[in-house]
This record gives sequence, structure tokens and C-alpha cells, in this order.
Amino acid sequence: MQKIESMPEMRTLSATLKQKREAVALVATSGALHAGHVALITAARARAPVVVVCVFPNPLAFGPSENFARYPRTPEADAKLCEELSVDVLFQPTAEEMFPRGFSTFVTEDAVSRPLCGVSRPSHFRGVTTGITKLLNVIRPDVLVMGQRDPQQVAVVRKMIVDLCFEVEVVVVPVVREADGLVVSVKNSDLTTRQHEDALAIYAALQQAREMVANGVRSPDRVIAEVTHHLGEKRMIRVIYISTVDPLTMEPMREIVPGATLLAIAVWVDQVRLIDNVVL
Repeated sequence: MQKIESMPEMRTLSATLKQKREAVALVATSGALHAGHVALITAARARAPVVVVCVFPNPLAFGPSENFARYPRTPEADAKLCEELSVDVLFQPTAEEMFPRGFSTFVTEDAVSRPLCGVSRPSHFRGVTTGITKLLNVIRPDVLVMGQRDPQQVAVVRKMIVDLCFEVEVVVVPVVREADGLVVSVKNSDLTTRQHEDALAIYAALQQAREMVANGVRSPDRVIAEVTHHLGEKRMIRVIYISTVDPLTMEPMREIVPGATLLAIAVWVDQVRLIDNVVL
């Protein structure tokens, strides 16, 4: 496995791969790799002969009230896991490399990014799209592998790719869950045992919503009300949003269309912010 930190070195390697017509799959991560990332890397390996994993905690994706310094960094463990998964290139740029002094150009998607997480984290998606744009320009992948765990991020990046004419295919990997149903996330390590137990209500509420739709319910209001009630029974949970939306535009759905409506949830479990979703 080749380890690269500098943008010029990564760009040179990308140009060489293009000359050889070697297809490249990119997995862009914030590091602290876990089972969800393993699924992304495995999917990338199935789609291209060359897999590049970027480990970069993006400071632009963190808001002023979010503690970027507390985000876990596990570079040695990340490298070891990438080695075990036969990753070809591990790209680990620094923040100074990605966003040097004087950096003042940003990429903003102004429609899909507005609702849901865009309300409570107004600068988040601008950081995501700016960082992804730089990676696409430098690495020039044929495939970008993303996770369904964050469907709004997927939708925002897809819209940006279409609008800015990037030649890259987006592959989305299903949500990876722990054995008890909690979505795998780096934030799970911040949960106490009691918080973890309350957080399980999120997946239970999603399953309950799916059962309602399977039994013929098509009213978003009824589904949202039931999910809100279910989550409200847990003392530690505070709802940020519960919404039934179009998975491509993130616009609210007036009627649930089975197989084409996304139920998206964001909550606080005490001070830990969790998101989850399911296609109804």
C-alpha cells in the first residue's frame, strides 16, 4: 500500500493511473475507520482495480459550536485496516495541505443542502462539497463510494457532481448497523451504556414506520407523529428533525410512495448527535 500526504504527489500518481487507464475508486473518510468504512472499501474494491482511501478530518465541515479538536484521530489503526483490506493508496493530507493559509474559495450547493441537517448545521455541507471537490480534482476517480448512513450528504454531493460536470459515478453502500440495530458511527463510542440503550429507540422507530407503510399507511403526518411519540418515550432523546423526503432532493413528500420515500431522523442523545434513516 502506498501512503501519500502531499497533494502534488497524489496528483502525479492520479495522472499516471489515467495514462494507464486504470480505473480508480475513491473512499473519502474523516478517519477513525470502523465497520461502516470497511463496507465502503469492500464496495470500492468490487468496482475498480485501484482503491484510494482518503483519511481527512475536514475542519470546514465542523460548525463553530462543534468541537473539531475532539474528533478521534487513529492514523496507525486506520493504516493497518487499509493494509488488511488491500487498499492501494492511503491519502492522508493535512488541513494545511488541503486548505492552506489564504484559502478563500468554497463550493456551495444551495438547494438540497438547505433542509434537515442544513438547518442545524448551516456551514456543514459547504465544507463537505468544498473538500470533495478538491479530492475529485486531485484524485480524478472514476467511482466515488459513499454511505447511505448520511443520505443528505449523498444527495448534495450527487447534485454538485451533476451541476459541475464531474465525470465520476457515485456508488452508495447500505447502512451498516451494530447487532442491536444502532447505525455504526464514530460517535457511538461517546455513548454511555444508558445512552446507548435509549439510542436503540431510533432504529425501533424506523422499523415501526416501515411496518406502518407496509400495512398501507401513506400519510407522512401519521408516520412522523408515531415516530415522534416513540422517541419521546426516551428521556435522553431530543428530536432535531423527523421528516419524510424525496431521497434525491430532500424535499418533503406530501404522500409516502413505498420504495421512493426516505424517512430521515436526527436526534440528540444527551449531548451526542445521531442521524439515521430508512427507505419506507
